[in-house]
Amino acid sequence: MDFSRFPRVALTDGPTPIRSLDRLSTHLGSELNGVRLFVKRDDVGPVGLGGNKLRKLEFLLGQALAERADTVITVGALQSNHARLTAASAARMGLACELFLTRSVKREDADYTGNGNRLLQDLFGARVHLLSAEADSLKEAEARAEELRGQGRRVSVVPSGGSSPLGCLGYAACAAEILDQAAHLGLAFARIVVPNGSSGTHAGLAAGLAAADRDPGLAQSYTVLAPEAEARAATLARARDTLALMGADLALSDDTIRVDGAHRGPGYGIPTEGMREAVRLMARTEGLLLDPVYSGKAFAGLLHDVRAGAYAPGAAVLFVMTGGVPGLFAYRAEL
Repeated sequence: MDFSRFPRVALTDGPTPIRSLDRLSTHLGSELNGVRLFVKRDDVGPVGLGGNKLRKLEFLLGQALAERADTVITVGALQSNHARLTAASAARMGLACELFLTRSVKREDADYTGNGNRLLQDLFGARVHLLSAEADSLKEAEARAEELRGQGRRVSVVPSGGSSPLGCLGYAACAAEILDQAAHLGLAFARIVVPNGSSGTHAGLAAGLAAADRDPGLAQSYTVLAPEAEARAATLARARDTLALMGADLALSDDTIRVDGAHRGPGYGIPTEGMREAVRLMARTEGLLLDPVYSGKAFAGLLHDVRAGAYAPGAAVLFVMTGGVPGLFAYRAEL
């Protein structure tokens, strides 16, 4: 896959490592039924404490700079990882940044409203606009962009999660990276597992796998935001759009998109017992940090499925750690 025709900025330091979860596997023992668990450290990175959004922003900000933008605006929830990394990346690139954040989670405590990602968004110099949960944040962002354009500014508006077809290229490229790393490690992953919020990470992986003539069903996600059917439809649509942007004349059918909604819990940003167990288990056996909103719930789903015998003994499964560590501080009381 050749991504060189797309403008791109460097926000990562090359391939992120893949490592085996040996101590966690020893701790769980027979519960894993012989399944081998690996993680890809997309939670690390040189900008803004790292995370999966950096891969998307490489293409999104690459295009913005190619169009001579001086300002980037994006949207998200109050504790948005994407908003934090957009602000950090904009600072790195010398761009002004504005964030339109909705109060999607019904919490008003100081940890949630002032710590974690909210603290960092301010530190990175973003101008933050706080909106109600019911507000149309993208509409507000577009209106602000028009206002700034009227003042002579050049503005790029990025959708929630950076999950446009252009942003999804980040994980299409990641699919190629994973396949190359697996070959060097002598591994054939039975599944590549990710959380699903705005659907772009899963969609990009599915598109990248398809473009590499591999089964897009190798990628699976656990939705943490939308109900399962809605998340699957959004992922399929974005994967198709990403393939079209890549110029790949390939069809994706519904059954190639694997999305599980069983571990979402009561809703977005609401803790579950499975998430708490997953976060504590990873921290206490591997010294690695999952976040409470995305990767904690997704890893809880993976552990459930492995324990239930969903994978054959000896199968190798890769979990992509997508970051979001600042969220731990916003959810201090719930952990």
